[in-house]
Amino acid sequence: MTLQALILAAGRGERMRPLTDATPKPLLQVQGKPLIAWHLEKLASAGVKEVVINTAWLEEQFPAALGDGSAFGLHIRYSHEGAQFGGALETAGGIATALPLLKDAPFWLVAGDVFMPEFGFPASDAHRFAASSALAHIYLVPNPPHNPKGDFGISESGLALSRAAQQFTYSTLGLYHPALFRDTPAGQKAALAPLLRQAMQDGQVSAALYSGPWTDVGTPERLAELNSTY
Repeated sequence: MTLQALILAAGRGERMRPLTDATPKPLLQVQGKPLIAWHLEKLASAGVKEVVINTAWLEEQFPAALGDGSAFGLHIRYSHEGAQFGGALETAGGIATALPLLKDAPFWLVAGDVFMPEFGFPASDAHRFAASSALAHIYLVPNPPHNPKGDFGISESGLALSRAAQQFTYSTLGLYHPALFRDTPAGQKAALAPLLRQAMQDGQVSAALYSGPWTDVGTPERLAELNSTY
């Protein structure tokens, strides 16, 4: 099985302004290293070879900063939504548009603007998912202050629940099968949550709770805190 990943990096990062006026959010630095580089290093260490990055806002900066991935021991390709479609296509639209750059096999998905420096993208999880009939396996985290109600629950058998008494926050990290996006047109805006919720209703999404360090770097204050404390 080929280990591959798609990193979401197309967003404008409005809440991070003025920092993102000149720099895409995934290229902002934590401890002297671009946010997205933390993912790339972990993916390479886990045996992932192929990575696709979708881009839109200031997208020319990504190849300039990351190149073809050889510096990380990876092969990076880019899905330039800005150049091709005039702007970001939201999560599911961006994934559907990038799928031709991936092999027709399960892939890791993670947002380029979350900081989870200890997550190792375990190959065992990827192989277990590939052998299952699930369309997605998502990682949830304890609810941060900015999302106190959470997003999804987890059943006793490890299925993701669209609604539950106890809910957790979607980390943006997961394993996905291309079949989840078979009805999502490339080149058009589409959200991920409705696809996930429908698949959950059909019992086709598994979930795990991740308790390691995780930050949605959504404000300048959160970025500053990481740079002062991590």
